[in-house]
Formats: sequence, C-alpha cells, structure tokens
Amino acid sequence: MVRIRLKKLGTKKRPFYRIVVMDSRKPRDGETIEEIGVYHPIEVEGKQISFNEERARYWLNVGAQPSDIVRKLFNKKNFSL
Repeated sequence: MVRIRLKKLGTKKRPFYRIVVMDSRKPRDGETIEEIGVYHPIEVEGKQISFNEERARYWLNVGAQPSDIVRKLFNKKNFSL
C-alpha cells in the first residue's frame, strides 16, 4: 500500500521532516516515490508546513493513505481530504 508519511532529517534536537509518498513496507528513511512537502516543527507557526497541494490531491485520488500525523498536518493547513 502507498502511504503519505514523514521522513525524518536534521540533526539531534533540530529535526525537520519531508512529507513523502512511499511504500508502507519500506523503512521510515528509505526510498521514496515522491517528495511533496516539508514540515519544520521548530519554525515559526506560519512557516512550519508547506507542501504541493496538487500532488497531494493526486496521490490521495489514486489511493494513497496519509499517516495520522500527515492527516493532522493537512487539517492544520485546511487541506480537505
């Protein structure tokens, strides 16, 4: 199954994440199909989340399932699933 989930990058105590589309059987930091956005939890509130809404909508329409965290991030940006 294809999932939209987070891929962790950054250093110790300074994490940032990429919002990626990948096979659910792959490890968290493994090979991705496509990177559609970023999430910086340490940034200022308005700059924390950015993603390509067109590509996210495409992957959701072809059957990709967002993880719980990504679903919350989408809702925070008022992106309808």
